[in-house]
Amino acid sequence: MTLGAHLIELRRRLMIAAAALVVGMVVAFIITDPVITLLTEPIAHIARTRGDDFAQLNFDSVTAGFDMRMRIAFALGLLMSAPVWLWQIWAFIMPGLTRKEVRYTVWFMVTAIPLFFVGCYVGLVIMPHVIELMASFVPEAGAQFYKYDYYYDFVFKLLLVLGVAFVSPVFLVAVNLAGIVSGKAIMRGWRIAVVVATAFAAIATPAADITSMLLLAGILIVLYVLAGLLSMLFDRRKRKRHPEMFVDPDA
Repeated sequence: MTLGAHLIELRRRLMIAAAALVVGMVVAFIITDPVITLLTEPIAHIARTRGDDFAQLNFDSVTAGFDMRMRIAFALGLLMSAPVWLWQIWAFIMPGLTRKEVRYTVWFMVTAIPLFFVGCYVGLVIMPHVIELMASFVPEAGAQFYKYDYYYDFVFKLLLVLGVAFVSPVFLVAVNLAGIVSGKAIMRGWRIAVVVATAFAAIATPAADITSMLLLAGILIVLYVLAGLLSMLFDRRKRKRHPEMFVDPDA
């Protein structure tokens, strides 16, 4: 295909992806009420515990309510339309990939997408504990008013960080397949991984809930170890197939 033909195809696929996003946003906008109820349940719980005059979600402008619904609709619409726009991206780049690259890409997507959603689900589970823990530091004489855009960004970033954290082992395997890091190097970093996973779990879970902290840290550590073991298996296969070409970065 000529450059012009590629640009025409790119424009067509972008238009299809954009149309799917708009449809997803329209559907998501209709169901924003239960989503807002779910996301603001921690505030409602704090208000029930310490009084309605202590904790409230604050909309500080005329258009604030509409703005929050549009933010939620965009995020949900992006997720709902993901099969369409992911396929458009894949269909555009697939003709330029080798059979081996196609196989690796499919494996990466099939593994990374479920892990990302699992991480987001874990974020939804621990999110109320984090908000309640932070509210416990507010003195009795004070009040906790949550500005809507800051609250939304906090929840969205928490879910995003946990989603990416669960996908990070897949990235480790990907960089191993690319020859950037060896499986031995990944496994040698297990002490750092344990410290980082434990610290992250301690921050993300309430201080009194040791079980949740250990569970989250354990999941992240297991995923890291599995990535290291899988990378070592790939390194062994590389040695068997191409012993003369394989170079161990740690040798």
